[in-house]
Amino acid sequence: MGKYDIVIIGAGASGLLAALTLSKHGKKVLVLEKKSHVGGNCNSYMIDGFQVDTGPHAITHLAEGPLKILMENYFDYLPVFEDYGNYFARTEQHFVKVPSNLKEFAVFDPLPKKDRLLIAQALTKQLTLSTFGFDLTKQSVYDALPKNLSKDTYDFVDSISHFLSGKSMKETSVHRILTGSSFVRDRVTQEQFESIVGKHKKTPVESILRTIIPSEHHASLQDRIYSVSNQFSSLGRLATNKASNSQGYPRKGLKALLNAILFSLPKSVEIKTECEVRKIFVKDGKVTGVEADEIYTADVVIHTGFARDLPSMIEELPQAYIDELNGIVHSKSLTLWLGFDKILDEFNYIGSEIWYKENAYWAMPISNYDSSLAPSGKQLVGFAFAMDEGASQNTEIKKAYETVFTAVPNAEDHVEMQHEQVTIPEKASVTIDGNFAKIRTPVKNLYIAGTDTDSRSMGITRAAYSIIELLGILNEDSNLH
Repeated sequence: MGKYDIVIIGAGASGLLAALTLSKHGKKVLVLEKKSHVGGNCNSYMIDGFQVDTGPHAITHLAEGPLKILMENYFDYLPVFEDYGNYFARTEQHFVKVPSNLKEFAVFDPLPKKDRLLIAQALTKQLTLSTFGFDLTKQSVYDALPKNLSKDTYDFVDSISHFLSGKSMKETSVHRILTGSSFVRDRVTQEQFESIVGKHKKTPVESILRTIIPSEHHASLQDRIYSVSNQFSSLGRLATNKASNSQGYPRKGLKALLNAILFSLPKSVEIKTECEVRKIFVKDGKVTGVEADEIYTADVVIHTGFARDLPSMIEELPQAYIDELNGIVHSKSLTLWLGFDKILDEFNYIGSEIWYKENAYWAMPISNYDSSLAPSGKQLVGFAFAMDEGASQNTEIKKAYETVFTAVPNAEDHVEMQHEQVTIPEKASVTIDGNFAKIRTPVKNLYIAGTDTDSRSMGITRAAYSIIELLGILNEDSNLH
């Protein structure tokens, strides 16, 4: 039997960030992971000489968001982030930047001119409502649109909705579109962080790769990360907004971010893989530990896996709370990774693209950020699809390949590696009717953290938001310092 201050269930990004931050507050932490590897969806691995990520990733809110705050306060090492680039839209006739302000909408030729005007008017209206404090989290994107748009326009909006929430425009909220498109931006300043967590001695940090990458290769984004941004009102962004503002991709791949977390963990953190938690123990309404390969006692237990799995580990949960957890909505994603035998002209850009026709995808040529992710002279591109829950996996994979080779006919002749991933890219989908778990549970000192608990942003950034909220609640409960 082992005794720890805190046991963390799950070694994905949320679990590891929780372990890092809490250990830097002096806690003895045990992380239990049922799989054979750590990192969850924040990971990379090799396939036939190509380094694929666990799904395409854009790391958001790097200039003034939660990940920056956690890196500055807790990391011993930092990854280097390359400037994300631009979002593009591909059709049979066009390859153009996705519009992120009214000026760009005016010249977005793939959509009819009338539709562009109507969308601009609808966007202005919704952004005005948001600025004046109206709650747009329960209004669907579909309901906010004019009802006389072309099929191409509806397909475009529906595709954007799928990539921001995992669901259709009838299930995605206007608020999600505004935040996901950077018209409404969340900030986490050092002052806000200290008001939540309390004063904390910052960890001196250094870039893992600083000594081997010339500064001019990453100066643009790094300067934005470590500078004070000019603050525009939401309405002001109608003319100035850029959807990829303060976004980046970690040089050496997503695994570089995972390694930065792992290298920063102090010796007070112990990680056990292939170690599934079967039971959470409670006595007199308070958590006392867990059972996995053996029994571990702890003052605090933090569950960072799927919140809907919590009732299977513990008997003392009220039925109303279980029903609330069961209301969390998930969506599956299919990623095709294609390794090409040369750098294709069709993917010779920095950023990502969407294909919004039938069977929409979001694609990133990640070897354009770092050529070492593919063999010399070759290229690696990831194509992400929202999966149809009613179709078989094999059917979805077959349809996905057909879509890619329809969108980019030249690509099929140059494929030398292909690899498929089926994942839940982030836990709770941000839908109108979907629930999110509260960080506090009905059991004292049992908490939930991760992307089931926070709706802001996506992926790693969303996990970081959750961890900052967790730290604040632990502080309020006298379980942090």
